[in-house]
Amino acid sequence: MSVSRNTLIVDIKEIIVSSRDRAIRQVDHERTLMYWRIGQRIFEEEQQGKDRADYGEYLTSMVAEQLTPEYGSGFSKRQIELSRQFFRTFPIANTLYSQLSWSQYKVLVRIDSQDKRDFYVAEAVKNNWTVRQLERQINSSLWERLLLSNDRQDVLAVARDEKLPSDAKEIIKDPMYLEFLGLKREASYYEKDLEQAIIYPLTRFPA
Repeated sequence: MSVSRNTLIVDIKEIIVSSRDRAIRQVDHERTLMYWRIGQRIFEEEQQGKDRADYGEYLTSMVAEQLTPEYGSGFSKRQIELSRQFFRTFPIANTLYSQLSWSQYKVLVRIDSQDKRDFYVAEAVKNNWTVRQLERQINSSLWERLLLSNDRQDVLAVARDEKLPSDAKEIIKDPMYLEFLGLKREASYYEKDLEQAIIYPLTRFPA
């Protein structure tokens, strides 16, 4: 095989991998937007019954009870409560980053300081952190260490050196991702099954 042909195959493989990566991330972003819209709808409904102190609790329980049997654990009471919290924490949909997954946003909504949360959002996007990397940086008090440090750039450099390559395929290992695509929780799937489940929703997105 000639050098030119080798280069051609390498280039085509890179195109395939890159396209699959973007497809997975686009579907995952749609899942994030789905939970945001669910949270928005529940919040709006909750405001109509704000005279009842326990109305929000009733709504999340009722919605989960109706959705879980049909759509799975991705719509449990805890997930519905997180959706509502997600909307209240990030009330503007077009400020959500497609680079961040629903799993990452679930970590971020637990941060009660907006400045601290904005910092971790920016760093996660800039450094392409995975969920585990984001959690590790939060648990290691990176934000607090920066506030106390006289050398902010040095602290950030150390944190960024810990970054590992992020593989979009890690996203589809989440069982709730399969539920979002309408697939049952099986021990394994043929690659073509996952590709079909990913590509079909993309055909409905505007170009």
